[in-house]
Amino acid sequence: MNSSSPPFLQPGDRVLLFDGVCKLCNASVGFVIRHDTRRRIKLASVQSVEGQALLAWFGLPTERFDTVALIDDQQLYTRSGAFIQLMRHLPRPWSWLRVLRLVPRPLRDWGYDRIARNRYRLFGRYDQCLLPSAEHRGRFLNH
Repeated sequence: MNSSSPPFLQPGDRVLLFDGVCKLCNASVGFVIRHDTRRRIKLASVQSVEGQALLAWFGLPTERFDTVALIDDQQLYTRSGAFIQLMRHLPRPWSWLRVLRLVPRPLRDWGYDRIARNRYRLFGRYDQCLLPSAEHRGRFLNH
């Protein structure tokens, strides 16, 4: 990891990095937009300039990315840890899902990986990243 601050971020920012062509990931982003009414979480697809720069800064692969990532005040969370940290920032009842941290990480990540590796086959994919709607543009790092 670099010693400077991550690109495009301010101290205290929370950014969810997601696969912009994955239908499951896009549905998850819609869920975050609906439930993060306080607008605590910013969004960036891993295919965007901002997403690619953040992945590179944290030393993550930029070509093929099989996990969701959450950057919370310059700390990186991936896989099930990202999901739990994300739920922590949503209102009840969703914040209660952080109780999943009591499940051992290897077991949580095993389940997460099964879904992540098969997400296109199970849920489908778009031919290209979807652009944010006008009402959601302020939620994304690049808009």
